Amino acid sequence: MKKQLKNKGLTITGVAIGALAGFFYWQQIGCISGTCAITSTWHNSTAYGAMMGGLLFSMLQGEKKKDEQ
Repeated sequence: MKKQLKNKGLTITGVAIGALAGFFYWQQIGCISGTCAITSTWHNSTAYGAMMGGLLFSMLQGEKKKDEQ
């Protein structure tokens, strides 16, 4: 279990940073009219930020070599 979390550590970090960034984006900029699909509520913005952060940071993670598997 620890080995799996160690391998996904960068992705988990990206999800956390993205979620914080999404929340702060909603808090500081947001959508006044409430018609914006992503930034109208805090949970939409936070979930979208977490997803984007996870995807971005998982791209930075190097591929495993066959020796490590």
